[in-house]
Amino acid sequence: MCRQDVLAAALAAVVRNAGAPGVDGETTEAIAARAEAFLAGLQTQLREKSHRPGPVLRVWIPKADGQQRPLGIPTVKDRVVQTALLLLEPIFEADFHEAGYGYRPG
Repeated sequence: MCRQDVLAAALAAVVRNAGAPGVDGETTEAIAARAEAFLAGLQTQLREKSHRPGPVLRVWIPKADGQQRPLGIPTVKDRVVQTALLLLEPIFEADFHEAGYGYRPG
């Protein structure tokens, strides 16, 4: 999770997706412009276990029937952490016991 290559791959995936900024207002473009410093800081936070997910930005998007549904937009930093977990999941999933179902996909 704290490896530089995993975090860099996660950041690249988040930047490719080009989602909206979260409550902190930071865009994927701004973070990509300072990727090395961003990744070093995030890596330190994860290693020291000091990273805390931030609040999500609540927006309402229209549905086909005219109603609206809520959407929570996490910060780019939190999306990078979530994506890093998704990248590592298949690696660890292969080692888990087949009878263990807690906190597992499916």
